[in-house]
Amino acid sequence: MEAERLNLAAPNLADPRLAWYLDARFGLFIHWGAYSVAGTEASWPVMAPRLSEAMFGTASKISEAAYRALPERFNPVDFDADAWVRTAWDAGMRYIVITAKHHDGFCMFDAPGTEYKITRTAFGRDVCKELSLACATRGMRLGFYYSPPDMNHPGYRNTNKPIASNWLGEPKRKEWAGYLDYMESQLRKLLSDYGPVSLIWFDGLCNHQKYDTARFHKLIHELSPDTLINDRLGPGYDFVTPEQFIPKTGIPVKTGKAPSSDGPESEKFFRQVVFLFKIPGIRGWIKKQMAKYSDGSMELVPVVQEPNPSPERFQSWETCMTIGRSWAYNPDETVWKTPRELLRNLVLVASGGGNYLLNVGPTDKGSFPPESLERLAYLGRWMKKNSAAIYGSSYTSLPVQAWGRATRKGDKVFLHVFEWPSEGKLQVAGFPSGALKASLLSGEALSFLATKDGLEISVPQKAPDVDVSVLVVDIDPSKGQGSTP
Repeated sequence: MEAERLNLAAPNLADPRLAWYLDARFGLFIHWGAYSVAGTEASWPVMAPRLSEAMFGTASKISEAAYRALPERFNPVDFDADAWVRTAWDAGMRYIVITAKHHDGFCMFDAPGTEYKITRTAFGRDVCKELSLACATRGMRLGFYYSPPDMNHPGYRNTNKPIASNWLGEPKRKEWAGYLDYMESQLRKLLSDYGPVSLIWFDGLCNHQKYDTARFHKLIHELSPDTLINDRLGPGYDFVTPEQFIPKTGIPVKTGKAPSSDGPESEKFFRQVVFLFKIPGIRGWIKKQMAKYSDGSMELVPVVQEPNPSPERFQSWETCMTIGRSWAYNPDETVWKTPRELLRNLVLVASGGGNYLLNVGPTDKGSFPPESLERLAYLGRWMKKNSAAIYGSSYTSLPVQAWGRATRKGDKVFLHVFEWPSEGKLQVAGFPSGALKASLLSGEALSFLATKDGLEISVPQKAPDVDVSVLVVDIDPSKGQGSTP
């Protein structure tokens, strides 16, 4: 009995702004700010200290006063934008997203309306400007992470009170309108003075409505029409952002709603969690749940998924994930993801039509930790040989295979083999008729046989790669083309 036809149509590109994004597949996230001086997580230790420890594994405690004073000691003399971009490019990454401003309000660019910024430190240089120039030279896309919450601004919250008491913001105060104007001035600066901005990565935490989503989406579209917007400021986004996890039950689909926390009820959730942390019996349970967030086994903010969506239903998506456990630099980090784990994560994401935004937290001097450099170099060596199976690829309608995953691009189906068959036969379940040629990605031709269950490919006894070996099957589009990818 003939297997069902393999879907090979590209995801819906009615919006051509997404073309580069869907081609890139792999990007570098950078969480960097004055907090690197203390080796603590960004912002969270002064917003919700116990929650921060549970989620990110940074056990160090820091007072609000000490945290706010960190810029006085922030002098990253080893920062080299060209070296950063070169490292990312060599790893196979094709875009970079840096924290222009995190929740603490400290700006890594020459931001208007504040003295709490890197250009007012001993370092005195505009990190975002230098990075934008380095990216332009290399041909690397650049995006800015921008946090709508701002612990430093008196319009966002009453700064006479401890941050832990009002870190979710106070939109009912008359000063709130002035804060939104402040946000606008900073976004105008980023979108006007730093060259082409490929995307804005908001991180609104929760209750996005209070930031007047429509106002800022309109601003971005008017100032920089090609700039993509993520889902963390409410509806009208271009891509969704699963955090620390890879969707497991299917592929993200369009809903028209913001999957990330939205509405006043989301603030109640945070308040409840912080309150429950005070109860010893419940605190242990919450810590276990937060550990699941860190290792990717819990979908903190789930996204709607379907097994095999049509191109029109497909939702562009991006998993953002730490290379260790912390987002920011943690000198005591011990929970590093293995190179194999990171590589297979990249394949898992690409096989679902998604992008993999892998985070590095630079040191207070401006260099990447050795453990991060080692892993990026490892990924780069694999990508140098196998990137054709990642860039511009997307999902197929093949069922999940016990040995690995599949991606497709045009009339080629790439088989990413995690578990190499010891018997010399790779069984590809559900593969349709119409296979014209099978080979290793390196070019060596392989014999194959169509079976009632799919495709059987004869492979060498030894796997070409110790982590992920790639085979390619050329198909006849007249027989393999379907209505969806």
